[in-house]
Amino acid sequence: MSPPKKAPQANSAKKTAAKKATAQKKITTGSITDFSDVDDHFAYRQMLLIRRFEEKAGQLYGMGLIGGFCHLYIGQEAVVVGVKMALSDGDQFITSYRDHGHMLAADMDPKGVMAELMGRASGYSRGKGGSMHMFSVEKNFYGGHGIVGAQVPLGTGLAFANKYRENGNVAVTFFGEGAANQGQVYEAFNMAKLWSLPVLYVIENNRYSMGTSIERAASTTNMSERGRSFDIPGAQVDGMDVRAVRDATFNAVEHIRAGKGPFILEMLTYRYRGHSMSDPAKYRTREEVTKEREEHDAIEMVRKRLLKSGQSEDDLKAIDKEIRAICNEATEFAKEDPEPDLSELMTDIIVEG
Repeated sequence: MSPPKKAPQANSAKKTAAKKATAQKKITTGSITDFSDVDDHFAYRQMLLIRRFEEKAGQLYGMGLIGGFCHLYIGQEAVVVGVKMALSDGDQFITSYRDHGHMLAADMDPKGVMAELMGRASGYSRGKGGSMHMFSVEKNFYGGHGIVGAQVPLGTGLAFANKYRENGNVAVTFFGEGAANQGQVYEAFNMAKLWSLPVLYVIENNRYSMGTSIERAASTTNMSERGRSFDIPGAQVDGMDVRAVRDATFNAVEHIRAGKGPFILEMLTYRYRGHSMSDPAKYRTREEVTKEREEHDAIEMVRKRLLKSGQSEDDLKAIDKEIRAICNEATEFAKEDPEPDLSELMTDIIVEG
């Protein structure tokens, strides 16, 4: 749903009632029991696209074709895919610097994302933002932010705009368990609850922040309860099960669209790679990572369900081949794309009235 061209008057009871009715129409319900084969197929493709894209990005970084910082999303794919499956057109995404997966889930073009990673002119930020700073207003994706926790007040601001416009949309604000200790996060929580803003806070708890386990860094490790002092409800979710993620998001979004204010979802997930490409991840054992991959891999769970439902190994290999081709095509496009012209140094700096 597109925002209205003109913000309605705040004291219009009739328009407020109409807005609530519209919001109710946007609510979708579902449960793990009705997660269909079609849903599994969609989730499998989306998660596999993110993983293969990130694997390719890791290779290109090692070759020196991607510079600066690069934080891969490998292992956490079910979180953003499951959340996206529960949202409606018009709902917004905003996240931290581990953002490539969120871009792809938001249906941003892999070519544009890869071009930005390589600092090329056709990138989503014209080659000037790189891995951590790209966005697409067209796809309702508002970044990619390199400052830890900075996206939380920004996402809260998106929700304020939605409420002001009475458009029924929800702003989904992703951040990690490490960022959950930032002061600006709690300032945003307070404002969101005080003004009953339509914002969903998704805490992607991958256990290790930048390299310190959550047990050593947080006095309270249940992140879903971080909003208790503001009376913001929350729930813990198996972030490795795309079905559980979608269901929890459905429930949270229904709460928000009903005008009850913000909600917190803590996604219990796991990243297989280091915090960034420069992190050797020596703070955990290789055995731990292997165990997570073998026993809780989000993509493998869906793959097994698809095979059980009648899909063949050849069918799934064909999907993988198609996804790899998309990633290879994006890579070749980015390699051939020119670097931005020097004149771009002075653009996108000041908004002229």
